Amino acid sequence: MRIIPAIDIIDGKCVRLTKGDYTTKKIYNENPLEVAKEFEAAGIEYLHVVDLDGAKASEIINYKVLEQIASKTNLKIDFGGGLKSDKDLEIAFNSGANQITGGSIAVKNAEIFESWIATYGSQKIILGADFYPDNSGGKIATNGWQEESALELIPFIADYQQKGIQYIICTDISKDGMLQGPSFDVYQQILSEVKNIKLIASGGISTFDELPKLAALGCEGVIIGKAIYENKISLKQLEKFILNN
Repeated sequence: MRIIPAIDIIDGKCVRLTKGDYTTKKIYNENPLEVAKEFEAAGIEYLHVVDLDGAKASEIINYKVLEQIASKTNLKIDFGGGLKSDKDLEIAFNSGANQITGGSIAVKNAEIFESWIATYGSQKIILGADFYPDNSGGKIATNGWQEESALELIPFIADYQQKGIQYIICTDISKDGMLQGPSFDVYQQILSEVKNIKLIASGGISTFDELPKLAALGCEGVIIGKAIYENKISLKQLEKFILNN
């Protein structure tokens, strides 16, 4: 299972939100490159970068930060937040993204998202399946999590798998930034109902012990944010996990 730390960006700074609420913003570092280099020094190979300004503006904003991290580290970066047009995608890839994540666009403009899958291939395009939990699993949220759609989580993922998607980042918004543990049940349900999908767990990671459990479920990757910044999980622990797996 891949370890993928998250860097969320507002005004070029490394921040975290709670449940996607912009009023809960906490700045952890003025310099995201510094943070990225710390991750790389701990043997981490992957990075999840979210342009929160872009998510709000519905266009790419913080591509200079992406460019800086991509040019000054060897981290393989997946980038998301507000990617809505072919031009946005071009900027993201030209700025050094290895993969891009599309969430709202996959709901609101399936045609363009499907064209990206066709153009760039399933190794480059990740489906962002951010959801609010309910009895059926969950409902997909859009627009920086400000809106809830009528789409159900598992059919949404299964439908896009048919259209060529392999990688899914699945975030339980109710758990994001809460440090209360991830949605093991939902991930188990997805992996049992949608076969051969590369599921990246995101939201709520709070302790190191949760990582082997997610790996045992069959998650392909895990995104860790606040747990690192609040020292609930150390880079030393992550380094050891990577070496042993």
